[in-house]
Amino acid sequence: MNNITESFVATSKTNIDAAQALAAKAHANVEKLVDLNMTTAKAALSDSIENTKAVLGAKDPQAIAALASEMAKPLAEKSTAYVQEFQKIIAGASEEFTKAAQASMADVQKGFTSLMESTTKNAPAGTESAMSFFNQAMSASQNAFKTAQTSAQQAIDAAQSNFTAVSKQAADAVKKASK
Repeated sequence: MNNITESFVATSKTNIDAAQALAAKAHANVEKLVDLNMTTAKAALSDSIENTKAVLGAKDPQAIAALASEMAKPLAEKSTAYVQEFQKIIAGASEEFTKAAQASMADVQKGFTSLMESTTKNAPAGTESAMSFFNQAMSASQNAFKTAQTSAQQAIDAAQSNFTAVSKQAADAVKKASK
């Protein structure tokens, strides 16, 4: 019975360590997004002030129209750059979480399998059929989880691919418009 307790404690510690690592990664990625947003906000404020001064200094409607045309290109380029950087941060975070979750899940499954084997070996006489049923149910649930994990990864990959394609199209549109 002591072996079961030790195995459960070890598995719990592994899960806590994995959760702590994921929380640290999430925090780091939130910091990246905050930095990106602060940098973008500062640049937007500065550009807004400069553009306002330029418009106020315009002498006639044609000059204002020319300024508006001039301002559109950098705005589109900066917006595209922002979206691409945002996408890069999110993609990196997704990749980190996927790798960590897969590694963590493998450790959890090993610990759980070890715990189940130990429990089965130390089960009281007459409970063999119940333990066999429980082991089969747990095996089926692990297979279902693996299937769900594979499907989720495929969905993430598809979303990432679509987001990358949209970002590229936006960048290409800005390049064409600026020519």
